[in-house]
Amino acid sequence: MTRAFIRPAVIAMTGYVPGEQPQDRRYVKLNTNENPYPPSPRVVAAVRAAANEDLRLYPDPSANALRDCAASVYAVGRDNVLVGNGSDELLNLLVRACVGPGDRVVFPYPTYSLYDTLVTLQEGEIVHLPYPPDFSLPPTLAAAGGRITFVCHPNSPSGTAVAIESIRALAHEVTGLLVVDEAYVDFAEATALPLIHEFDHVIVLRTFSKSFSLAGMRIGLAFGAPSVIAELMKVKDSYNVSRLSLVAATAALQDYQWMQANAARIRRTRAELIRALRERAFAVLPSQSNFVLARRPGQDLEGLYLALKAKGVLVRYFPTPVLRDALRITVGTDDEITALLHALDELSVTG
Repeated sequence: MTRAFIRPAVIAMTGYVPGEQPQDRRYVKLNTNENPYPPSPRVVAAVRAAANEDLRLYPDPSANALRDCAASVYAVGRDNVLVGNGSDELLNLLVRACVGPGDRVVFPYPTYSLYDTLVTLQEGEIVHLPYPPDFSLPPTLAAAGGRITFVCHPNSPSGTAVAIESIRALAHEVTGLLVVDEAYVDFAEATALPLIHEFDHVIVLRTFSKSFSLAGMRIGLAFGAPSVIAELMKVKDSYNVSRLSLVAATAALQDYQWMQANAARIRRTRAELIRALRERAFAVLPSQSNFVLARRPGQDLEGLYLALKAKGVLVRYFPTPVLRDALRITVGTDDEITALLHALDELSVTG
């Protein structure tokens, strides 16, 4: 009976599978790229102050206080900013606004698999272009003719980034919308954000989940030309972000240095993690994210993933042909990374 009223595209699809959020025990949790450090104390104080009788009121549907704060921090105008319930909602809005049945959406592969889910829901045509071994941009991205072209920068799950000049060159070539998904950019060396001033068809996305330690608040920002932002405003839910989330994100931006200090700590730990994993016979790409992709080429690592889980260490395993030889490992605290390495060493001894 259910199948009588569910769209065939939904019945046929496989839904996006997020990283495991365990309920049964405490793990060293290195599987969902959460920040191991707390948000700014100013965020906590602002949320506590806002948790009052005003919660009975709807939030500002335009999120203007946060947009103004973001405009000041990122040197754009209010009309260049759209606030979403995490950058995932913003991705959803973009696909809903731009993609209809049969429309092409192009992106390098492997990358963030939610892109596939969102395009499938709209019955668009997904075009995967394999990344070269060095994870540079595939040279045929523009020629593929996407109504939207996605570039995850830095890329997930590889952690790699490409030169901004490569993204600029792609912007010159694509005929559709170019969406640069910068969820992890605060751990990287460069951002594509200035491109929104050069190209009306470039959108840059940010999230507060990673570098700002606010994954539980669900806040994202889209930056783009005012004309595009205005059209996306029509698609979003009227009250898509809660009052507390808006307060938290504004306070986080007002203490930007707190985020930068935490990001610097994570970069230092990342360098040590990469070194240690390479010493343990993993091939590790040069990450610019708050995670690393550790590979043993040609070896299915599901068994190692399960063995680490049994030892209380969660990492991310992707059961797809191109990633079965890899584990994605979040950069945790130094103590968490020590626990991971200790578990790996024990497993190498016991087989």
